[in-house]
Amino acid sequence: MAEELFKEFREHSVSEFFRKNAAMLGYTGKIRSLTTIVHEGVTNAIDAAEEAGVLPKVNVIIKRVNEEPEHFKIVIEDNAAGIPKEYIPNVFGKMLAGTKLHRYMQSRGQQGIGISGSVMYGQITSGKPTTVVTSTGNGEIVRADVMIDVDRNEGKILNEEKFKGKWQGTRVEIDAKDVSYMRSRYGPFNYLRMTAIANPHTHITFVEPDGTLTVFERGTDKVPERPKPMPLHPWGIMSDDLLVLAKHTKGRTVASFLSAELSRVSKRKAEEVCRLAGISPNKKPSELTWEEAERIVSAFKQVKLYAPPTSGLRPIGAVDIENGMRKILNPEFTYSITRPPKVYRGGLPFIVEVGIAYGGNAGKVAEGKGEGEEGENEVGMELVRFANRAPLIFDQGGCAITAAIRSIEWRRYGVDPATAPITLFVNVVSAYVPYTSAGKQSIADEPEVLNEIRAAVMEAARELRRFLYRRIRLKERQERAGIFEQYLPIIAKKAAVLAGVKEPDIKLLLKKVTGVEHAKEGEN
Repeated sequence: MAEELFKEFREHSVSEFFRKNAAMLGYTGKIRSLTTIVHEGVTNAIDAAEEAGVLPKVNVIIKRVNEEPEHFKIVIEDNAAGIPKEYIPNVFGKMLAGTKLHRYMQSRGQQGIGISGSVMYGQITSGKPTTVVTSTGNGEIVRADVMIDVDRNEGKILNEEKFKGKWQGTRVEIDAKDVSYMRSRYGPFNYLRMTAIANPHTHITFVEPDGTLTVFERGTDKVPERPKPMPLHPWGIMSDDLLVLAKHTKGRTVASFLSAELSRVSKRKAEEVCRLAGISPNKKPSELTWEEAERIVSAFKQVKLYAPPTSGLRPIGAVDIENGMRKILNPEFTYSITRPPKVYRGGLPFIVEVGIAYGGNAGKVAEGKGEGEEGENEVGMELVRFANRAPLIFDQGGCAITAAIRSIEWRRYGVDPATAPITLFVNVVSAYVPYTSAGKQSIADEPEVLNEIRAAVMEAARELRRFLYRRIRLKERQERAGIFEQYLPIIAKKAAVLAGVKEPDIKLLLKKVTGVEHAKEGEN
C-alpha cells in the first residue's frame, strides 16, 4: 500500500505552490487582486528610490484593455536607480529572490515574493507577459517581456530590445484579467491616498481607467536616511536563532561570538552571560548544544542591557505624520507620537507610531458605486493601518492593530467610535514585520507588539480628550456670553424704569463682559 501511495510523490517549486494558492499572496476577489498588484509595484518603487537616495516619484496608470469590463493594464513607473539587465529575470520571475529577506533592516517588501507574484497573477489570468522597461542611467534603456517558468521557479525573457535615452528608473506593465476597479476604501485610489499620508516625501500621480488624474503632492523634500542592517538584540531571541548565528559566525569563542553577532552585548556582558549559563566563554560556537543555547537565552534575561539600536529602522516621525494627515484630511485637531523602540520574539526591534485626527475630512469614507465616484463622508472612526509605511488595506479583523484598538474603552476619552469623525493612524516599523501571511496585509498579535500599539493609541487618545474638553468649555463660555448679550439690555431697561432714572448706554458694558470672556478663552 505504501509503495502504491508514494508513486504519486512529487516535488513542487515555490512558483507552482503560489500559482495554486494565489489567495495567500492577496489575490482573492476582483477589487483586492487589482489593489494587490498596485501595492506590490508601489512599495517596490518607493523602496528602490529611497535606497538610491532620491525623492520618490511614482506614476500609476490603470487603463482598460479592449473595453473589456474586467481586463486592465496596470502601469507603475518610478525614478529610482533602475535594474541591471542580468537581474531582470530573477527580480520579476523568481520567487524568494531579492535584496531584502536576508538583511535585518526596514523595507516595505521583505520576502522576495511580491512583484513576481504580480507577474504570475497577470500571466495566469491573461496569458500575457509583463513588460519591464528599465535604465540604470548609463544611457541605455532595456525593454523586456518577462514570464515565469512555474515548474522551475525561473524568469524567462521572451523579447528584449535596447535603445538610447537619458531616462533612469523602472516601468512595469502588467496585463491582468478577472480584476475590477472601484474607487472604494479597498481600491487603488484609497491605497494611494493612504500611501501619501504615510510617505509625505513621495510624489504620486494616478490616472484612473476613466482618465481622471489625481496628484498627491509631496509634503517634504527630505529623503529618509537609508536604514542600515543591524544585528539581532538579545531581548526576545530564541535558541534556534542563536544556533543559526553560531553556524555562520567568524567568532572563535562563544564570548566573542555573542559580542560580535548580537547588538548591545559587550565582551564583558558576553562573559557574564556565559558565567550565568554555566558555559565556558572559550568554547567554540559551532559546538553549542540546544540545551546550552537555551541557558544562554535565559541568562540574557538576567543581564542589564541597553535598548535595541534603531540604525536599521526609519520611522516616519511625529512631525511628518501630522503634516501628512493635515495635507490629506485637513482636520480640526491632530496629534502624533513615535514610541521608543521595543523588541519582540526573535530579538527583532520594532517601533510603533500613532497619529490621531479629528474633524475636517477625518473619519470613515463610504464606498463609491463605480469608477471615479468618491462616495460621501460617513460618520465614525476610520482606522488606517501601516507596516513600514505601507498601507494595510485588507484582513483588518485578524490584525494586531485592530485587536489593540478594540481593547480600548473609548468612552473614557469622550469618544464614541461609531459616530466620532476620527482617523486613527498606526504604523508598525520593524526590520521584519510579523505578518500573518505572505499577502502582508495584517500583523500577528505578538504580545509585545499588541501591548505597545495599545499604549501608544491611549497616549494619543488622552491628547484628543484634552482637546475635546477645551472645545466643550469654549462652547459653554460662548453660550454664557450670548446670554449676556441677549438679556442685559432688557434688564438695564427695566431697572432704569424701576429706579426712575435714564436708561444707561450698556454697549460699553457688553463689550467689557464679552471681552473678558474672550480673554479667558484665549488664555486657555
